[in-house]
Amino acid sequence: MAKLRSASELKKFRKDILAGRDPARPCVTLCLGTGCLACGGEQVHRAFIDEIARQGLVGKVDVRRTGCHGFCERGPLAVVFPREICYLKVTAADVPEIVSETLVHDRIVERLLYQGDDGKKIVHENEIPFYKHQSRVILGANRLIDPNRIEDYIALGGYSALAKALFVMTPEEVLDEVKRSGLRGRGGAGFPTGKKWETTRDAHGETKYVVVNADEGDPGAYMNRSVLEGNPHSVIEGLIIGAYAIGARHGYVYVRQEYPLAVANLTVALEQARDLGLLGDNILGSDYCFDVAVHRGAGAFVSGESSALMAAIEGRVGEPRPKYVRTAISGLWGKPTNLNNVETWANVPAIINRGADWFGDIGTAGSKGTKIFSLVGKVKNTGLVEVPMGTPLRRIIYDIGGGISSGKEFKAVQTGGPSGGCLPAAHLDLPVDFEALERAGSMMGSGGMIVMDEGTCMVDTARYFVQFLSEESCGKCVPCREGLKRMLRILTGICAGRGRPGDIDLLEELGEVMSEASLCALGTTAANPLLSTLRYFRDEYEAHIQEKRCPAGACKELIRYHIVPEKCQACMICARSCPAAAISGAKGQVHVIDQSKCTKCGVCLEVCPSRFAAVAKISGKPVPAPVAAGTRIQGKK
Repeated sequence: MAKLRSASELKKFRKDILAGRDPARPCVTLCLGTGCLACGGEQVHRAFIDEIARQGLVGKVDVRRTGCHGFCERGPLAVVFPREICYLKVTAADVPEIVSETLVHDRIVERLLYQGDDGKKIVHENEIPFYKHQSRVILGANRLIDPNRIEDYIALGGYSALAKALFVMTPEEVLDEVKRSGLRGRGGAGFPTGKKWETTRDAHGETKYVVVNADEGDPGAYMNRSVLEGNPHSVIEGLIIGAYAIGARHGYVYVRQEYPLAVANLTVALEQARDLGLLGDNILGSDYCFDVAVHRGAGAFVSGESSALMAAIEGRVGEPRPKYVRTAISGLWGKPTNLNNVETWANVPAIINRGADWFGDIGTAGSKGTKIFSLVGKVKNTGLVEVPMGTPLRRIIYDIGGGISSGKEFKAVQTGGPSGGCLPAAHLDLPVDFEALERAGSMMGSGGMIVMDEGTCMVDTARYFVQFLSEESCGKCVPCREGLKRMLRILTGICAGRGRPGDIDLLEELGEVMSEASLCALGTTAANPLLSTLRYFRDEYEAHIQEKRCPAGACKELIRYHIVPEKCQACMICARSCPAAAISGAKGQVHVIDQSKCTKCGVCLEVCPSRFAAVAKISGKPVPAPVAAGTRIQGKK
């Protein structure tokens, strides 16, 4: 590809791309993000290529590989344009029917459509409730772009914001536009992006750096990964614009080692941008020069912290340092360095193109724009959700997520990753923004959102996240290192029935000390899962300690499985299914569980026919005395 030497050449290149495309020509876009690839997406793609060739449609139908469409619960997804027919859970075996029916005869394959709770089939992607209630400013282009084809991004207006910044605006005007927009960092802290840029720009020294933080390590969170996989050019363009405003000539993208597809697509995108003159020396024929390198992290959760991340890029151990001087002033190699996460950078081109007022009209007074959340857990429609800031939790969980998947009642939602808080049903109408979540005892974080039902033990939930953070702590500071270990030991004891009076007071004291005295954000926020569950679910802690009972029936050491003699039909299903051979009994005899052998796996409860309901799960109560071995069921010989 020849280098573009001006904004007008970029504009002409876009016109040429569009002129060569027929909007009426059928095109199948396939979600081939990591999730859909894991569900057979590559086989589906190959099946489309082969079937289109077999039916003589080569040159008449396009097949486009795209990034994540967001509806991960129903992947792999295929959307047939121009009608935008959305097919869910597509397999390679479905492809011949899609090609012959939809692409050849323009007929719908109804069995692959979304079906609502009312039984109604929905044809078009934007009418599916999961998508209908979203505002996909960042994620919307994922379904239209092949991340390995820069032409797809440019056809949608890509790099026009960069051209506008370089040739119409001064660096100061770019910075002012971002400040006026109210954009705040999407990585967790929510610091005003424009103010951070300004601090780096005004810091002493000519050499400055800009960095993309793609070290997303929260359990269940994959927002940044999906943006990098599906639309890497949006991040690259935002980074170049930010570097231009700050005065930086070099940037880095710090990516988790566990994101190979994101790295691969990003690497291709960077090469294509350089080939077209959109990156490197004299970008678009201007005087501005800027380039980007990719650094793969070693997988440590704590490396997402700014000073730890920069130490890792420098080749040192990725652990935090005291920030007597902020990294915006003294970061990489002691030079002023601006760090924002993937989603923050991806917002920049839209702000420059559409203006600060457009962006400021989205969201709340203190939290502008949209936010991407990773909606997972006990919810029907898991996936990536992008909504305006201030959207109530209820709308996200029920209107978009479809409600609780297990048939049980909603219990809590954890926002903000492993350091976030757990909010009860009373907070379902809470608007999701930085300030509201913090007041409720949680946080925005990078955007993780885990939904829990009434079968979830909140004490065990706190224990899980404390264990994760204890393992991921770098161990450099005493409050975090020792505080998490001690907290984990107490929580493990409570879940095992060894809780003692005074444990709750000690946990609260540990949490307060860690919040005040830890070195970095991992330690200062690590007590949030504990403190929030104590705030809203204190009765569960008290039941574990005082009654040796788990109200949710989730803590293994506090539950027992028992066969109710009056209900047992001696069908022997439970005995045959028990992996520990802990159930005795023969035909016509009441079955008995040997508690000394029982591993509390729950298989007996799962396999017992619902019409019998002979297996009971008991928590915190003595197990009824077992019947004598060989006792026969009344009426059976």
